[in-house]
Amino acid sequence: MNPLRADLQIVADWVDSGERVLDLGCGDGRLLRYLFDSRNATGYGLEIDPEGITQSLANGINVIESDLDEGLADFEDDAFDQVILTQTLQAVQRPDQLLREMLRVGRTGIVTFPNFAYYKLRYHLAVRGRMPMSDALSYAWYETPNIHFCTIDDFEALCEELGIHILERRVVSHDLKEPLLARFLPNLFGEVALYRICRADR
Repeated sequence: MNPLRADLQIVADWVDSGERVLDLGCGDGRLLRYLFDSRNATGYGLEIDPEGITQSLANGINVIESDLDEGLADFEDDAFDQVILTQTLQAVQRPDQLLREMLRVGRTGIVTFPNFAYYKLRYHLAVRGRMPMSDALSYAWYETPNIHFCTIDDFEALCEELGIHILERRVVSHDLKEPLLARFLPNLFGEVALYRICRADR
């Protein structure tokens, strides 16, 4: 199997040995396969794309065909230790509802997304007057699956509104480097944001 994408390595490092994991939009199942092999994790992947489902099955992943916009009603409260959503939050109809569902069925959640307030994207839109593209946002406007572009500040404001506690945040470039300026101005200099979250009442 090919090595993990850079952001997925951070996600994997946040999963403890033996945890029960639900990966939303699991794609080819690469992350789950890695977690099963290296962390002795167990769990399922949800995927809607037929090719992703086929690849997940080939990788030995328990994958369920599911549309995340329809929620997670098939799972009981606190059924998982970790619910993971990588690079998918911006592609669902109601990100707020999915975050609530994640933290209903999981003890904690991990969310990653491209930061649309990244300075190169701002510059591209301001100077060229066209929808920007970057390594983290690689689709043209007419073919993108992204329907809710999100910034770091937007996400943190939504967490506060929903009563979600941020346990940890990493802000990196697309190749996993951590720019010094991103420590002080994450919304401007962070290209990809990664969060560990839980309900505030936990």
